[in-house]
Parts: sequence; structure tokens; C-alpha cells
Amino acid sequence: MLFPIADAHCDFLFGAMRHGWDLATQRREQVTCLPYLQGGNVALQCFAVWADQELRSPPMLQAMSMIDSYHRMLEKFSDVLAPLTRDFDPNGGKIATVLTAEGGEICSGSLAVLRDLYRLGVRMMTLTWNESNELAGAATDRRAKGLTALGREFLAEMNRLGIALDVSHLSAAGIDDALTLSRRPILASHSNAHALCPVPRCLRDEHIRAIAQQGGVIGVNFYAPQLVPQGQACIDDIVRHILHIVSIGGIDCCCFGSDFDGMPQYPRDLKNALDFQRLCRALLTAGFSEAQVRKIAYENLQRFLAQFV
Repeated sequence: MLFPIADAHCDFLFGAMRHGWDLATQRREQVTCLPYLQGGNVALQCFAVWADQELRSPPMLQAMSMIDSYHRMLEKFSDVLAPLTRDFDPNGGKIATVLTAEGGEICSGSLAVLRDLYRLGVRMMTLTWNESNELAGAATDRRAKGLTALGREFLAEMNRLGIALDVSHLSAAGIDDALTLSRRPILASHSNAHALCPVPRCLRDEHIRAIAQQGGVIGVNFYAPQLVPQGQACIDDIVRHILHIVSIGGIDCCCFGSDFDGMPQYPRDLKNALDFQRLCRALLTAGFSEAQVRKIAYENLQRFLAQFV
């Protein structure tokens, strides 16, 4: 059995901008490519726009270059890729795509830019990456507070437009604000369980529970330092995080958020999208039914994102 797969986060577009990656062929250090996606039966892939603030190019200009790469990719591979629609059939032979943004700094504090990102296809966005900005505090900033006044305006406009708020990378206080203020369900596209790996980027149980209660989803990522406190991670560690998140939030709240192409350290037995099916088999071994694995692997994320397309 091949389960359809939905993945809430990958960083391929930055490599396309910075290193000229092409989805058709796999280059050194590139993980996301069509042979792997198709071999792993990926039916829905989110492509993130992330700007490196250490580059000379302004974040907004980087973002526009990555969005251009995304649309050119859809044109080049129109027989394989298509933007997600509410009636998308995961068994139809195509891969649905969703354009996302990681780090609100690409907006330069402008609601007009946010609206333009929506017009260009962005349907999910984090307010921060690893550094606090004019919108909110970041999870890795020990002094971080919640959403700023401007961040609250951004959240309200995202709600109005139909851009999902992604709280991965957001501070705990920011997640509290988002849960209180958002009129739409929120998600964490690539975050794990703090109870199993107590680092700032992992979600505490109360946030897992609240996101689930509001109809949101949590994408478990495959980055080793967010799976285990130390040492090399493996698929069993991913399964442990999924089991914990499901035990807190229920079977409908958990999904995959690989972070492929966005991390330097992978689990020893999961290196690319081909290994998604191995992970699904491990979930079956852990006691999940086929119907439950299908929810985690595809249906939960597809159901959430269908609200925003």
C-alpha cells in the first residue's frame, strides 16, 4: 500500500533562487525533486519562501525571486504540478502545491505587500523566523514577547484575506496571542513536541491542545535536534512525537512538516521523500490503523489547507 502524502513545509525555493536548483534533477545537498516526490507518493507539497537576512539582497526582493521560481516551476511541470484546489484528487497522478512564506520580514512591515503576496498565491505565513521582528517575538529569542500592534494588524488582514497563520518559529507568548485573536484556525507547519524534546522551537502540550481544539494542525518535522535532545535521530523518534501529539490533540490534528532542504541534519533512516512510505509503515507498526495513518499522512493537512484555497 502506498499512502498519499501531504507535506506542510520544504525549503526548495531558496535553493532554486540561490543555487539554481531544478525540480527535475537532484543536485548535491538538494533533497526535494520530482523523482523523490513521485517515488514517495507525495500528493500535496507546500513550498516555502524564506529570505536569508545575511544576504545583501533585501528580503522582499529575495521573496519575489522565489515566488517567480515557484510560478515558473508550475509552468514547466504543468503536467505534474498544480496549485491545490478544494476538489483535488490525490489519486489523480498530480502533485498539488501550496505557496507559503516563512518570516514576515519579507513584507517590510507593509500590509500592501501582504496583500500582494496573497495575490501572488501565498496561502500560509509565519510572522517570524529565528529572529524577532516588527511583527512578533521569535521562539528562539529569550526576551521575546507576543505579537506587536503591527503584528495584530497583520493577523487580522491574514484572516480577512485567507492566509493561514503558521505559528512555527513564533514565541510562546505569540502563540497565546494568535490563539486568542485569530478568527480562523491556525497551524504549526513544522514543529514538534516540547515534552519529548525541550527546545524553544517545540510546542508545549497546552499549545498542541489549543491548536487542535480550534481546528488547526501540527506538522511534525524531521530535524534531529527538534526530535531528540542529543544524538542522531531516527524514524522511531518521529513516530514518538506523532504519538504524543495525537495523545494530546487527537488524531485529526497531526500531519507531516518535513523541513526538507531546510536542515543540515536528517534522521539516519529518513533522508528524502522516498522515505515517507517507510515512516507510514512505522506508524502502522506503532498501532495506528490504516485510516489513521491516511489522516496523518495526507487528509489532516489537506482538510486544513482547503479552507484557504
